[in-house]
Amino acid sequence: MRLLDKLFGRKEAYPPLPAGSEVVDKLDEVKASLEELAHKVSDHLEVVPADHEAFVFLGTPPTHFGIAWIHDGKVTGLKEFAEEHHLSQVEVGKLIVRLGEAYQHASQVPRYSAEFGGKQMVVIPSRGLEQEMHHIMASTTLH
Repeated sequence: MRLLDKLFGRKEAYPPLPAGSEVVDKLDEVKASLEELAHKVSDHLEVVPADHEAFVFLGTPPTHFGIAWIHDGKVTGLKEFAEEHHLSQVEVGKLIVRLGEAYQHASQVPRYSAEFGGKQMVVIPSRGLEQEMHHIMASTTLH
């Protein structure tokens, strides 16, 4: 059956996010934005919760994906981030490569499922991945 799942693109089923955890509290802070994103995007979504924000991988990381950053009550996509920080296509390409590598670094972190806006999402509660993503985003804007 796993072979058929892979052939037809079905993702692995993860256990539900444990209720009452710190991760649930972090996600509750950005719930409205996650629901908005769930309604706008048809791709698979993987959420990395952070303090007062979240990073969301769209698509199939670490190879074919986009990124959304939920912060300050808004959702910033990769295109908006690049425009806001005047990034060239080469810089955006390097950013995507670095974010894909960060995702791979967290490949052994337990993942959970949660539903937002009627859509199942994968939740990656990793302080290390969160910090690496912050570092990548911050260093990209310092060019």
